[in-house]
Amino acid sequence: MDFRFKAGKLPLLISMPHAGTDIPDDVAANLMPCAAARADTDWHLPELYGFAEEMGASMLSARWSRYLIDLNRPPENTNLYPGQDTTGLCPVDTFGRERLYREGMEPDEAEVRRRLDLYWRPYHAQLRAELDRLLALHGRVVLWEAHSIASQVPRFFEGRLPDLNFGTADGKSCSLALEGSMIKLAQAQDQFSFVFNGRFKGGHITRFYGNPAGGVHAIQLEMVQCLYMNEAAPFDYRPDLAGQVQPLLRELLGAAVEWVRT
Repeated sequence: MDFRFKAGKLPLLISMPHAGTDIPDDVAANLMPCAAARADTDWHLPELYGFAEEMGASMLSARWSRYLIDLNRPPENTNLYPGQDTTGLCPVDTFGRERLYREGMEPDEAEVRRRLDLYWRPYHAQLRAELDRLLALHGRVVLWEAHSIASQVPRFFEGRLPDLNFGTADGKSCSLALEGSMIKLAQAQDQFSFVFNGRFKGGHITRFYGNPAGGVHAIQLEMVQCLYMNEAAPFDYRPDLAGQVQPLLRELLGAAVEWVRT
């Protein structure tokens, strides 16, 4: 399978498009040694959000690494943040600006189209199908885009990121009332710093599928990885840290589900 999926009963779909680590052998043969570390992976998110599966959320996570193709980029490879540096649909370098491909082996247009058909479209087809199923059952649904990133990535921003970076496409991908309830919960705690629609406003999935008028309310959460894991290789999961942030995640998701049910 090109993804890992489990259908749930709640009006909630958690998507993890950057959690994958697999790269097909034919592509891996063209990569530089630095790619082996998969450093830009959204590590361990299925484990971190395991409680949500127990709650009854639908869970969709990628199998394939973003180094193969980025499932959270538009198929046209347009820049989601015009004027700002970002990696593309088929990245050619890492967040640390290390070159991913051996000389002359970067994917050409035909190879990008091949990867779109083989690896990008199956994930999005499953995402769309599950949203439609949940809409038919519940009338409204929350699409929670789960992401994580190193707390400091100088290529994209100065200094340390806030702990929790929420994105709603500047209020376009979900109801402002739902966004407001998320803001209130974030404000009610003082353990984790947060921002709404800062450097991360939501990627392609949040912006494309978020359609409040059509019943789909999409929210992206980009969490700094030091909240639940070691940010240095081999990127170990830290249950002791994860246990501190999971109660807030549970509260946020629970509130979102209650909101769409009312």
